[in-house]
Amino acid sequence: MQIWLILFIVVAMAALIVQAVILTVLFFEVRRTTENVNRISADLQSRVGPILTRVQILLDDTQPKISSMVNDAAHVVYLARGQAQKIDRVFTDAADRLRGQLMHADRILTGTLEAVEDAGAKFSHSFWRPVQKASALVQGIKVGLDLLRSRRRRRSGDEPREQQEEELFI
Repeated sequence: MQIWLILFIVVAMAALIVQAVILTVLFFEVRRTTENVNRISADLQSRVGPILTRVQILLDDTQPKISSMVNDAAHVVYLARGQAQKIDRVFTDAADRLRGQLMHADRILTGTLEAVEDAGAKFSHSFWRPVQKASALVQGIKVGLDLLRSRRRRRSGDEPREQQEEELFI
């Protein structure tokens, strides 16, 4: 049993030595990796640092200009809004006035057309009545003359009776 104990101690010691070697190798690898990361970080910082400095300077230079442009744009929008409101008021007023003038002109034209229509009706009544009476008188004289002519022709016997009746019919 003592052999087993010695054997166990030797195996444990070998395992401890292997573990120590592995830990030492890991320590040196971590150290080497840390140095590489530090070197890469320093290199990156040396390259990015000037770029960040330039960007910061550019932002510092353009920030007041951008602020000024935004303020100017806001002022232009404010002025444009005010002018648009003034134009709206002017056009609304002009449209109201035009509407009033059109209504007034419509009333005048309606009154004028009614007066013209009334005058036309009176003219028609006063002019066409005598014309109709004169036309009826002329028609009556014409019929009377035709009748006299037809009697003379009958006496003379030149035309046949049917033609005479036809003329009287027409």
